[in-house]
Amino acid sequence: MRFRQRGGNLGLLLLLSQIIQVGFDNIPPVTLITMALNVYLFLSPIKPLLDVCISVHETWNRKDWKRLFYSPFHHADDWHLYFNMVSMLYKGIKLEPRIGTRWFAYMLSVFSIVIGVVYLVLEKLLEELMEDHSYKMQCAVGFSGVLFALKVVNNHYNPGSISYVLGFPVQGQYACWAELIAIHLIAPGSSFVGHLSGILVGLLYTKGPLKNLMEVCADAVSSSASSRRQVRFNNRGYSGHYDFSYFGYDDASNYRTNYTGGMTEEEQLEAAIRASLNNCGAPGHGRRPYPFGNQGQLSEEEMRQKRIYRFAR
Repeated sequence: MRFRQRGGNLGLLLLLSQIIQVGFDNIPPVTLITMALNVYLFLSPIKPLLDVCISVHETWNRKDWKRLFYSPFHHADDWHLYFNMVSMLYKGIKLEPRIGTRWFAYMLSVFSIVIGVVYLVLEKLLEELMEDHSYKMQCAVGFSGVLFALKVVNNHYNPGSISYVLGFPVQGQYACWAELIAIHLIAPGSSFVGHLSGILVGLLYTKGPLKNLMEVCADAVSSSASSRRQVRFNNRGYSGHYDFSYFGYDDASNYRTNYTGGMTEEEQLEAAIRASLNNCGAPGHGRRPYPFGNQGQLSEEEMRQKRIYRFAR
């Protein structure tokens, strides 16, 4: 996750080959969109890497919080992108169908931000504890922190699984820790703190309060959206509760009795048709404002004749 100099595009070709081998139809939608976003921002970055990477100095001290959103989706070179996206591909294929597309998208969004915050806190603590100001200058980019969190979640949903780290079998619950050490030994330039942040966020989700907090927030947003839809629906007068006291009635029954003469909707409709036909072709007579109390003025034959007269004009 730490900044490295950008290389060629061989990693992109290998990534494309891997995707074709798996098949686009076999890749869940959020997983595919996430990979496409990372590839797009690698080819057309929002800003230079030094302007999107996350560090205590640039993000915390200078209050450049946009880096929390930018840094996970930018990569230092094509190999950095390749390894992260291949990992995302197989983790997404396992997790997204298991927990649902919407929740998976929600989880990726939350993890991307929270991991950045945890990274800043850890680097700040290291700076204070070690009295070494170089920690605040370490600038990181990449999706690997999120991938470590996803690995923790995936192992949680698949207890007893076996992972292989450098060819050695490791129990799933310990695999993320083994990978953390192995990657740091193989690639010393990678961000140990960034990967550690991902593991800690994954544990916060599986064993801590993060999942419950996400569920509470999701329920609150869902309830708020349902309430707004209900208000708009009620304002159109189609369903729901209506405040009849606005018109001077205690409830709907008084409204129906006083205003409509106690008639049902069908009776009101028939009375309105009768009143319309009575007014049709009768010059000099104003329309009755409340026609519901004047029923039986025309016979069925007379109503039929007036309908014919009205629509034949």
